[in-house]
Amino acid sequence: MGIVTDPADLAKMRAACQDAARILDYLAPHVKPGVTTAALDKLALEYLTDELKVKSATVGYAPPGYPPFPGAICTSVNHQVCHGIPGDKVLKNGDALNIDVTIIKDGWFGDTSRMYLAGEPSILARRLTDITFDCMWKGIAAVRNGATLGDIGHAIQKYAEAQGFSVVREFCGHGIGQRFHEDPQVLHYGKPGTGPTLETGMLFTVEPMINAGRREIRQLADGWTVVTRDHSLSAQWEHTICVTETGCEVLTVSPNMPAAPAFVPDTVVIPQV
Repeated sequence: MGIVTDPADLAKMRAACQDAARILDYLAPHVKPGVTTAALDKLALEYLTDELKVKSATVGYAPPGYPPFPGAICTSVNHQVCHGIPGDKVLKNGDALNIDVTIIKDGWFGDTSRMYLAGEPSILARRLTDITFDCMWKGIAAVRNGATLGDIGHAIQKYAEAQGFSVVREFCGHGIGQRFHEDPQVLHYGKPGTGPTLETGMLFTVEPMINAGRREIRQLADGWTVVTRDHSLSAQWEHTICVTETGCEVLTVSPNMPAAPAFVPDTVVIPQV
């Protein structure tokens, strides 16, 4: 389980998370109609290697039962839910794209994802993207020492379903630190007051995947890409956070990250970088 008690360790984790977020800043102007997801992946790998001097956590990543992942980023377009492999897919006007990046810096993992809209998106794509962003922040706002993982999931599920959307259940947030994935599993649905209790210093991601249609998904033959069964649009946002006594600190911050919604309380610390 990712828990930091040493301020020096937390500083290293902050640095890794901020570098991951900077990659998403860097890619933003390149996401437009006509670009391939492979080109975005190449830009990301060059930037993290040459500019940031960090290592990709995903190139060659092969958990049990999976083939090695080839990219420095996951690129999930429209009805792709997560783990999209960069390739020769050309972005079209109106496409909704999630880019998910994880890097290793000084032995610590930084993990974050963002939605991008290429050209002029549909009203539904923009609404789903915005509501999913708010879902992530509703979950983050529920984090504090003494709260439960069920509180986070409930906040996300309640908000998403009130908007007529559904929550993917097969994938969740996760503990992180000096390992890519560890306990706890952070479900994006649930009941308040259930599940493990949060402790100060816990490190984990909040990364809801929200579908415009039904919640059912399936995995493609490439062994990685996950799509909605009904071909409806899907969106995801992700931050890595650290639990504090009164709330949490958002670690995956960068100069050009989208600003948090007005409803996010002061107990959520979002450092300026």
